Amino acid sequence: MSKRNLALIAATLVSLIYGVTFTIAKDVMPAYIDAFGFILLRVGGTTLLFWLIATLMLWLQPEKTEKIDKADFPRIIAASFFGVAFNMLTFFKGLSYTSPIMGAIIMVTTPMIVLILSAVLIRERMEKRKVIGIVLGLAGTAFLILYGKPMLNAPKAGLGNLLVFVNAVSYGFYLIIVKKLMDKYNALSFVKWIYFFGFLMVLPFGWNEFQAVHWTAVPVDIFWKIGFVVVFSTFLTYLLNLLSMKELKPTTVAVFIYLQPLFASVFAIGLGKDELNMVKIGSAILIFTGVYLVTQKKNSQQS
Repeated sequence: MSKRNLALIAATLVSLIYGVTFTIAKDVMPAYIDAFGFILLRVGGTTLLFWLIATLMLWLQPEKTEKIDKADFPRIIAASFFGVAFNMLTFFKGLSYTSPIMGAIIMVTTPMIVLILSAVLIRERMEKRKVIGIVLGLAGTAFLILYGKPMLNAPKAGLGNLLVFVNAVSYGFYLIIVKKLMDKYNALSFVKWIYFFGFLMVLPFGWNEFQAVHWTAVPVDIFWKIGFVVVFSTFLTYLLNLLSMKELKPTTVAVFIYLQPLFASVFAIGLGKDELNMVKIGSAILIFTGVYLVTQKKNSQQS
């Protein structure tokens, strides 16, 4: 099997894992652990895994060890804030309020948000078609936030949708900030620091909720689901993304985020955790139409 095909499989697996995560995480919180306490578990566990891998690589291949320039640590700390701390805190708190399908649909706005931030921060030129796409996508998101029908276990769906959208904006900032680090270093050299600083940032928010958990009352299947989020939804997906980014163009990798609502919907509806309605369907059509317009290239640019 070619490296490209392996990369495509890796990117698909990332979307599948993320799609399943919406429902799995919803089963854990807030019934057994509140959102911020769960984030502390997720970031702390992932930080430990990345540092163990980095230590193992240092032992096996000391000649390939990279030293991070002190001048790059402010960028790493900013990436920690937008890509780990603020990003995850708003996402999990939002998901604890809203439903898996609505959360997954809103996350599809990330590529459009990156385009807007690129135009504002690095003066990237936007075509009229992309502007129309952004307007449609954001309109769909607004309808979902304002009028999405909450389920019985999602009484604060509007606030939850808004927080998931804020998370998508935060992740957009992260993608722009981390770009220079990706170009300069091997990812394992700096990602351990991103998660280390991220852990320090989420610790004050999650510690009380973490301490409040009655671990003896937590069922075994919930422990498995917590482990899934740490090992698969965070640690493994990052490694799979590295594999896919080595062989595929960034625009190709970005397209796979659009599979997340599909996987999330199939999984959530199949387990009876969510339901479709006209607002969700209409909002999804607006968002996907916007995403299509934003990500399409001119014929002259295609090769």
